[in-house]
Amino acid sequence: MTSEPVGPSPSEKVVGFRRAERLLADHRPLDALQALAPVLESQPNDASVQLLAGRAYLDSAQLTKAEAAFCRVLELDPADHYARFALGKALHRQGRLGEAKGQLQLATVMDPRPEYQEALGEVRARIASITD
Repeated sequence: MTSEPVGPSPSEKVVGFRRAERLLADHRPLDALQALAPVLESQPNDASVQLLAGRAYLDSAQLTKAEAAFCRVLELDPADHYARFALGKALHRQGRLGEAKGQLQLATVMDPRPEYQEALGEVRARIASITD
């Protein structure tokens, strides 16, 4: 007796992932999440899948889910500077400024990209405006 494969085939995973990337680039994060759902379910330990899901959650203001996805990426790959940056942005949008500052500082140290430095500057300015 043969069993049927569970979940999408490898080629279907690639197609779903690429479709989700395109939808996210087209500013359709909810559609991207829908396209990514079978891939995310079948590959929860794939950092690139979690990262794409996190971006879609962030873009659709599902900040708790975005935070969880970026934290999962960092569990899988602690050296992923983009995941730290995105986690910092998710934390910032939740008003968790101290945590956001820490993640953004790490991202900036790991890779001093202008967008990382700008995000860190925004968090520092917000913290300063609250403490004044």
